[in-house]
Amino acid sequence: MLVPRIPHLHVYCALSWITLSFAITAIRGSQHGIPLGVVKLWASAFGGEIKSIATKYSGSQLLQKKYKEYEKTVRLEEIDGARLVKNVAENMAEMFRKKAEAAHRIVEVAEEAHLQHEENPDLQYEYFNAVLINEVDGDGRSVELGGEFILEPNDHFSNLSVNLSLSVVQVPTNMYNKDPDIVNGVYWSEALNKIFVENYEKDPSLIWQYFGSAKGFFRQYPGVKWHPDEHGVISFDCRNRKWYIQAATSPKDVVILVDVSGSMKGLRLTIARQTVSSILDTLGDDDFFNIIAYNQEVHYVEPCLNGTLVQADRTNKDHFREHLDKLFAKGMGLLGEALTEAFTILNEFKLARRGSVCSRAIMLVTDGATEMYDDVFAKFNWPERKVRIFPYLIGRESAFADNLKWMACANKGYFSQISTLADVQENVMRYLHVMSRPKVIDHEHDTVWTEAYVDSALAQAHKLGAHRGPNPMTTVAMPVFSTKNETKNQGILLGVVGIDIPIQELMKTVPKHKLGIHGYAFAITNNGYILMHPDLRPLYQEGQKRRKAHYSSVDLSEVEWEDSDDFLRTAMVNRKTGTFSMEVKRTVDKRKRVLSMHNDYYFTDIKGTPFSIGVALSRGHGKYFLKGNVSLDAGLRDLDQPDVALADEWTYCNTDDHHEHQFLTQVQAIKQYLTSRKPQFKCDRELIQQVLFDAVVSAPLKAYWTGLALNKSENPEKGVEIAFLGTRTGLSRTNLFVVTEQLTNQDLLTAEDKEGVFNADHFPLWYKRAAEQVPGTFVYSIPFSSGSSAQENKSVVLASTAVQLLEDRRSSTVAAIGIQMKLDFFQRKFWTASRQCNALDGKCPISCDNEDIKCYLIDNNGFILVSEDYSQTGLFFGEVEGAVMNKLLLMGSFKRITLYDYQALCKEYTGSSDSGHTLLNPFSAIRWLMAELVLFMLEFNLYSWWNVDSAVKAERAQRRTMMVPCDTEYPAFVSERTIKETAGSIDCEGCMRTFVIQQIPSSNLFMVVVENKCDCSSTGPVTMEPIEIIYIESLKCERLKFQKDRKRPDSCHPFHPEENAVECGSAVTISPLLGAALFPLLAFFISRTEYI
Repeated sequence: MLVPRIPHLHVYCALSWITLSFAITAIRGSQHGIPLGVVKLWASAFGGEIKSIATKYSGSQLLQKKYKEYEKTVRLEEIDGARLVKNVAENMAEMFRKKAEAAHRIVEVAEEAHLQHEENPDLQYEYFNAVLINEVDGDGRSVELGGEFILEPNDHFSNLSVNLSLSVVQVPTNMYNKDPDIVNGVYWSEALNKIFVENYEKDPSLIWQYFGSAKGFFRQYPGVKWHPDEHGVISFDCRNRKWYIQAATSPKDVVILVDVSGSMKGLRLTIARQTVSSILDTLGDDDFFNIIAYNQEVHYVEPCLNGTLVQADRTNKDHFREHLDKLFAKGMGLLGEALTEAFTILNEFKLARRGSVCSRAIMLVTDGATEMYDDVFAKFNWPERKVRIFPYLIGRESAFADNLKWMACANKGYFSQISTLADVQENVMRYLHVMSRPKVIDHEHDTVWTEAYVDSALAQAHKLGAHRGPNPMTTVAMPVFSTKNETKNQGILLGVVGIDIPIQELMKTVPKHKLGIHGYAFAITNNGYILMHPDLRPLYQEGQKRRKAHYSSVDLSEVEWEDSDDFLRTAMVNRKTGTFSMEVKRTVDKRKRVLSMHNDYYFTDIKGTPFSIGVALSRGHGKYFLKGNVSLDAGLRDLDQPDVALADEWTYCNTDDHHEHQFLTQVQAIKQYLTSRKPQFKCDRELIQQVLFDAVVSAPLKAYWTGLALNKSENPEKGVEIAFLGTRTGLSRTNLFVVTEQLTNQDLLTAEDKEGVFNADHFPLWYKRAAEQVPGTFVYSIPFSSGSSAQENKSVVLASTAVQLLEDRRSSTVAAIGIQMKLDFFQRKFWTASRQCNALDGKCPISCDNEDIKCYLIDNNGFILVSEDYSQTGLFFGEVEGAVMNKLLLMGSFKRITLYDYQALCKEYTGSSDSGHTLLNPFSAIRWLMAELVLFMLEFNLYSWWNVDSAVKAERAQRRTMMVPCDTEYPAFVSERTIKETAGSIDCEGCMRTFVIQQIPSSNLFMVVVENKCDCSSTGPVTMEPIEIIYIESLKCERLKFQKDRKRPDSCHPFHPEENAVECGSAVTISPLLGAALFPLLAFFISRTEYI
């Protein structure tokens, strides 16, 4: 990722001085028709009134006073960032170790169960099929492989209904439920039920445990019902999941050769594209690849990447998929030149120690080879045979099958024949088991960890609603081998065991109270991809519940983009321990506001994993932590109150280690911990001590707020609805001045208000912004909301202020306190103040009621809180008054800050993709499958596919809108604190329009008064809309070639001298049993194709 350079500090300061001087000159010398004195009077009157209300109803002075009373007995402790990150790393390492041990226990049981099992091709066994459980036929009887399966809702598993005693088995849609291989595998793997249960009893924090079989079935614990999508399809296949692929094979360098000679026209090229796409699915972030098309010449599918290999991350794989559609067949095929090119690339990368530096393979996708090319293999690959050859023969013809199979057998590979699209998946998967042979023979149960990812297919099958998942997670996985003596040198992979760990679980190990208001913890993988970071966004965009395709491949440099030299990323990828500092811009409030700060970073590695952990401490807020003492009785008394809540996602006490403690609230757990002689769970004693201190200090607010609520003369308009406070220990208190049903915004301080509550990775927004204000002032804002409640939330104003303590000239923000008031109540106060004047005769020269002027109230980021046009509330001022905003920027009253979003999605208008992509649409996939079943069962010739191929071509012609990953640049705006007031004029095509801007005292607000006599519409609006960064072709090429630093996995098993390579190929097609099973559905799906 190339990041635009940030201006040097001295240049920025010089520009600031120039704009400040310009603004001062404007104040002194401008001639205007809006009296500055009157506007200043309005601002002062409104500021005094609104601060009085905020101070009174929040109780901010009382809270400040109570903390002040303890000022002589408390102490400010400086946070040791290096020690903090070391402790976090140790806590995470311990948690990861427990999960890995649980996975290893499953592996041991699985291998023993298989060792004791004798394969029986006639075995009949009824098992609980995940899709069929609790299903009945028309007569009310349980369907085959179904049966009654007890399910109960469980909060620990996203409130899904599960069975904690048994697992279920899922079989991919394109496989036969009663295939002998499936039935035998399911039978012996029933032994896993016991260890699944034991693991969960030993570690109640575990969630999903599973075994993905090399045969294709997936055993999952706890048992849960799976649901097909609206098209009757479950697209999940465990064998193409990252956790499976990473555990099954070692890192690899792969060159894919695609035959595009004239004989590959029509269906063959379509199948070839899908075969290549399926191969790409099996490549992970530790793999490297390229694709070469050949006929009488050798063509790189991406010409820019001539003679190199690129990392197989999602972005690169998708880029190559787009190019697959551009392939067309013509001419004759010269395979020798293509093989020579492939060997050359692989050998050059090996010598340069680039790429994976482990396994190597050539995938050959062709409809035939007229010779064996033994001279090429003799030159490049024999006698060591370190590069495996995997030929895929496309089509039903077998004339050249012997040559291709010989290539596979002579080079420790595997030959497959693919006749139809339905054959692709199974045949492609076979190469993984060949690549896994050395690891199996070595009997190395390498533990692998995935980066953060979201499995949307699995979530859909579980029917997880958008409001409860799916959640980002990492998976620990281990391979399972056959240990039977007679198959030892065959290296038979039985499957992969996996255990999911929610990223939310990792965050619980982080002591958020030690990180401060703006501090955070983050972790990355050996490839530099984010495991956890507060700026990592899993959703497409705000308000949309679809998951982002590239969630698992967001690089650290894309969120910490100010580090243009990648110092932080490089050090962490290489598992270094150290520190780093830089100036950063942090966006808040749905990325509409920006905070500038200086961060100190501390980082180290997490033992036993490929991850590194870092913490960022913000100077000024993240350096000191207040420590105070109160009696245990007083603390528990004031903590256990109905108006008190503790941060939901902070860990005061670990209640996950025992089932009987999981239903305890944090307050209940604290009480048990402090009052029991032998506590049965671990707690953070330091955090508890400080939360008790905050409970005692803030307790008087309860009586204060209650007194205000009971006084009938107070708050007669019910304009103030809620008072609230939060402390640096995650404690919050609230008081309602109106009944819940009458609240204008009921989301405040609830789980729905994600930015407004203490979270695992951030303090509340109102707390953060208050801390950035001058002490004693309030920050006012209108919440930015999304979804159905947007309009309701827009109708309130939040006001908050920070509470600070001083010790030896060091300060610490210990709490924030504020109120929620109705927007119309707030606006009435503004309009009342704007009618005041100091004229002796009472005749005001101007008023906001006059049609000659427009009055606005905006905040320090330029968002409108008050306007004569109510619909403008919440809009950016530049969208309404573009000419005025431009002038304010020019005068230095506001400054524009350029930000970058490397996780953005942009609209793209595109035609439907190639048939390989079309298969991602479940209906299209089934249409292909059914049509091919007709071919298989009725033995049609290839020309019968003309109509289907035409349908695909017609589908490609359709235009549709899709969201695609992109990089964007967008602005944020912030007021210049040193400028309190200014005036100016704008030349609107010969008409001079004057304006005045005046800061509201003790706030982050500004009154803007603009003359209404000129039409300035010719000046366009100033917007905050992001602009896509368009890279020129040469830069695109450089970005594709550029390889960021990464650390290779420690384990590598490319070959083994005892490997038996005799089993090197066959042609596999859809089983007749599967065809028979699916045949009754044929008429239904074909009848639907005209609507697809």
